[in-house]
This record gives sequence, C-alpha cells and structure tokens, in this order.
Amino acid sequence: MKSWTPPASSGRNNYLTAITRQDFDGQTRLVEIVDVEKVLAEIVAYEVGVSEDVLDPQITPYMAGQRVLVVDDSSTARAQVSETLSQFGVECIIKKNGAEALNLLKSWCDEGKNVSDEILLMITDAEMPEMDGYKLTHEVRSDSRMSDLYIALNTSLSGSFNEAMVEKVGCNRFISKFQPDLLVNVVQERLRQVVAS
Repeated sequence: MKSWTPPASSGRNNYLTAITRQDFDGQTRLVEIVDVEKVLAEIVAYEVGVSEDVLDPQITPYMAGQRVLVVDDSSTARAQVSETLSQFGVECIIKKNGAEALNLLKSWCDEGKNVSDEILLMITDAEMPEMDGYKLTHEVRSDSRMSDLYIALNTSLSGSFNEAMVEKVGCNRFISKFQPDLLVNVVQERLRQVVAS
C-alpha cells in the first residue's frame, strides 16, 4: 500500500501522518491515516523520565555528544524520542520518512563519510509514508557502504508478524513505543559495542 505525506494545506495541528488510496466496491477513495501517537499523547501524558536502575554509570557518560538518526512520520513520536535522549546529551537528527533518511545516508556515503562515524544508530518507525521502516532497513542493508549501520525499529505495532519482519529485513533491535527505559537501554547497548571496539 503506497502512502503519501499529507499536503501542507492540512495545517500544522492536524492528526494525519499519511494519505493513501484504497479501492472500495470498485471505487478509488482517499484514506487518511491518523497519527496514533499524537492522539494517545493528548489522552495520556507521556513521561520521558528514565529509571535510575536502567542507567549504566560506565556507559551513560559516553552518551553526551552522540548523534542518533530518528525516522518517524509522527511529530509526537519524534518528540518523545528526542526529549528522552536529549536528557543525556544525545543529538537527534530528525527525518519524517524512510525516503528522507535514505537520501541523507546516501549523501554521506557519496561524500565519502562512514555513516557509523556520523551517527551511533538509526531509530526508525515501521509504518511511514513515502518509504516505510522495513524498506528503509532493506535499502541500508543492501548498500555495502552503510550495511553495518545499527538499526532499531521503534513501533507501536506488535506481535509475531512484526518481530518476524524485523528479523527478515535485518534490524538489530525492536523497541515498542513508547518506553523511555527501553529506548535508553538500546542506546547504551549500542554504546557498549562501540566503546569495546
């Protein structure tokens, strides 16, 4: 199912993340896809605090100055990740869909940069317009210039199908939205690998 970013004329405060076409009874209709994270954040306030027992005193100091690529069509989800990681000095580079992220990664490669030197990891949503997280991961893994990039899939989708897709496309980790402790744990896990190498 191909989807597109909502037009700019829909305004900043809309609840849409994408628009797609679907056939219903022989007629093609536009379907609006709602930003679930935004709706939920208005019903239940989200917390970005991280439990003390999650923080590794040997690794947490290394978080300051790290950069993470965050790819998500939901402005609320992007804010949740950014606000959580910024507490530890992590800079988040934000992209709204997989196509934008892939263009950035390829531009770094074309400039002769190693993407793993530019960012610690990429955290991507699964379902997005233009290019979803599965396709993005597949494209990254298929390009030898960036195939070793650490990728965490951050999604509100759950279940065995999603976990199978994560494994099939080659993500390193799965993060269920929105869990600040798990998010920080994944960043620390990746940093342990970097510090040890």
